[in-house]
Amino acid sequence: MPRPDPVPPVKPPTESIGPRFKRILRWSALLSAVIAAIAVIAVQHGDPQLHIHMLVATGIGVFFTMLLGTGLMSLIFLSNRSGHDASAADHHQDHS
Repeated sequence: MPRPDPVPPVKPPTESIGPRFKRILRWSALLSAVIAAIAVIAVQHGDPQLHIHMLVATGIGVFFTMLLGTGLMSLIFLSNRSGHDASAADHHQDHS
């Protein structure tokens, strides 16, 4: 019977993910603001008689949606890279 490849050893976390996450979040906020501005311009170009409330709501909605999505995705990648997920994976394999 063929043997599966051995699981590579997991490195312990070398640095806190806090400063890296803050740096990524700042760039994500900038990206979100640019995309929100583009969305507001696109909505205004589509119907020039919209009220200002609709444009503000569009901008805020797009900004926070993009910020939430990029923030959660960056946390997933940082958690995986730092080794925080390894203990959960090891615990799951022990009980199987």
